[in-house]
Amino acid sequence: MKSIVTDNLKCCFICGSNQNIEVHHCIYGTGRRKLSDKYGLVVGLCYSHHRGTYGVHGKYGHELDLKLKQQCQKAWEYQLGTRDEFIMLFGRNYLWMVKL
Repeated sequence: MKSIVTDNLKCCFICGSNQNIEVHHCIYGTGRRKLSDKYGLVVGLCYSHHRGTYGVHGKYGHELDLKLKQQCQKAWEYQLGTRDEFIMLFGRNYLWMVKL
């Protein structure tokens, strides 16, 4: 599996740890996980940042999840295609949510 966001899936994209690393599909749900695989919208995350309370799949991880989605969309637009193509494939524009 290859990522367009990072060149190292063996360490946590957030904290740099190399312990208990899991691959996180930044865009997921209803067939989007396969698209994340296909286009490299994946990062390595330690257990805490992936499934912990404040991790992307945890009770309080919404903000971190959104930041990763935004980074993936930026990487997509820089390396693979247009914003319109991203929206057509993934059904959403995550960059409109950017805080100024």
